[in-house]
Amino acid sequence: MRTQRGLVDYALQRRALLAEVRSGRAGIDDVCDASPYLLRAAKFHGVATDVGCPMCRKEPLTHVFWVYGDEIKHLAGSARGPSELESMAGTFGEFSVYQVEVCRTCSWNHLVASFVMGKKGEPAPRRRRAVK
Repeated sequence: MRTQRGLVDYALQRRALLAEVRSGRAGIDDVCDASPYLLRAAKFHGVATDVGCPMCRKEPLTHVFWVYGDEIKHLAGSARGPSELESMAGTFGEFSVYQVEVCRTCSWNHLVASFVMGKKGEPAPRRRRAVK
């Protein structure tokens, strides 16, 4: 996505959580707790990946993109696909996107990344001077 900025990656947090589960300090029920709303969003708005689920290893993970922000009004708190995000980025000044990975089989879910999108902060288009 060309207009994303302010990327925060949660890979280290994910690795730490998986290590806790494998060592027995955290239970599988504690991490495989996706809400029905998130599972539905993964089914209808999610993007399939090649990464297998770290818990059940039965199905590839699905990425869901949630959008939030004052400028997007009624769209805030909804799941959107990558093409919709690009379209929104060209329309709205600024909004936040949260990328969540979900396993539709075992309900594993984890925040992958967060970033900001939108027109705000982009350089203004340069005007060309007419050649005389």
